[in-house]
Amino acid sequence: MGAVFGVTTVVGPLLGGLFTDHLSWRWAFYINLPIGLAVVAMASFTLPKIATVARPAIDYLGIVFVAIGASLLTLAVSWGGSQYAWDSVTIIAMFAGAFVALLLFVWFESRAVDPILPLRLFRGQVFSVSVVLSFIVGFAMLGAMTFLPTYLQYVQGVSATGSGVRTLPMVVGLLGTSIAAGTIVSRTGRYKIFPILGSLIMAGGLFLLSTIDAQTGTWTFSLYLFVLGIGIGLCMQILTLIVQNTAEFRDLGVATSGVTFFRTLGSSFGASIFGTIYVNELGGRLARALVQAQIHDPAAIGSPAAIHALPLAQRTPIVNAYAETIQRVFLYAVPVALLALVISLILREVPLRGTARAAASDVGEGFAIPENADNVLALQRAIVRVVRGAPPEQLRQISERSGTSLDTATAWCVGQVALRQRIDGDTALAPIARRYRVPAPVLAPAFSATVAAGYLGGDETSYAITESGRGEMGKLTDEFHSWLADQLSDWGGDHDTEFRTALQALARRLIDDDPALPEVGTA
Repeated sequence: MGAVFGVTTVVGPLLGGLFTDHLSWRWAFYINLPIGLAVVAMASFTLPKIATVARPAIDYLGIVFVAIGASLLTLAVSWGGSQYAWDSVTIIAMFAGAFVALLLFVWFESRAVDPILPLRLFRGQVFSVSVVLSFIVGFAMLGAMTFLPTYLQYVQGVSATGSGVRTLPMVVGLLGTSIAAGTIVSRTGRYKIFPILGSLIMAGGLFLLSTIDAQTGTWTFSLYLFVLGIGIGLCMQILTLIVQNTAEFRDLGVATSGVTFFRTLGSSFGASIFGTIYVNELGGRLARALVQAQIHDPAAIGSPAAIHALPLAQRTPIVNAYAETIQRVFLYAVPVALLALVISLILREVPLRGTARAAASDVGEGFAIPENADNVLALQRAIVRVVRGAPPEQLRQISERSGTSLDTATAWCVGQVALRQRIDGDTALAPIARRYRVPAPVLAPAFSATVAAGYLGGDETSYAITESGRGEMGKLTDEFHSWLADQLSDWGGDHDTEFRTALQALARRLIDDDPALPEVGTA
């Protein structure tokens, strides 16, 4: 998911610019129609059909009232001060309607069987602070980023395609620091410093962007964008991780979605409010610039191409009007980022738990990919994530603590046979070798040595674990289960049955995946 996000973040602006320059800006929306139809077709043919035991309780009233409240607030801050006066009946009615809708949302959420946003989440200081920070990060990020193409096209005279290319340094900074921060958190278990540094750097990047004008060079502008991307990257993923680290398993999906919702809501508010600031600031400046440039028909500057086709003497005041307006927008975003810095200082740091720590370096988690609602499948994912992220020395320590006499090779051989016996699988050497895509003769000496040591019986046509092998494997398994249970302490409650079911399902998937693999080394 992280790779998909990274690729599409780069490709999206480039395609949008190409559509705008060579087709129509409407194709930025049209392109989603064939893609959406393709996804629907793929889903209908590939997603499994699962029979549910009970009909899920859907929080329809919660969905309706949060949508009404958020939409009215967004429209109010978008239209206020531009299309309508702030004290007009329309704007006041929208704010009042939003207030009533959100009150009703809270009331229904407190009574819903399965609320879309459980109010119990807000009792936790970490969740409450994180969603506020997510709102502010979204507010400052998208509210400011919206005007980068405007600056590039109206002030610098860059094409729509070129403006997409010129914003790539911010994407590089964002993805790079998201990955780096996640890796550091996964190794140290400490995360509070990242939203603090991220907010501070984001404020610095926005301030630097408030100084750009028509004379700002490409490299300078790229550096400023890179700084802003670093700040956003340090905040965005970590806030999701923090929430996932403190939420109970039953709330992982809604907690993750809650962070995403508030970040998206903040982005909507930021774009609306900064858009209002932009319109109000530009109106007066552009009127004075038209007088100075002796241009009587505003249609003469209706597009970036038209502006930059004017003589230098007429073009300069128009370009400066746009540049000064965009400077003000970025400058107004700085206090918002500083507010995030102040709030991040009160964020409580709790010990990072097993599954969250293992997922810290996964960029996809940072961009709000919620957990699957299936407990067993989600637990399987958590187990795989923890084991995959464990360093080799930690796994060696598990073996040492268990007191087993099995070395690495014999433990692997005994484990393969024990795994297959547990699910009534084929214990012959050929299917084991085929599953791991290695020739059977490569594995034969290790299995022969294990048989000679008395841990396995039989031959390569059918192995069976002996009492001695079962006892040694039991030591190793008990210690591994103990370590795994400690790593999965954030699962919450007594989930021993789910734990065993998930391990059993993982074992079967390990054996059954790719059942049609060709024989290796038989040619």
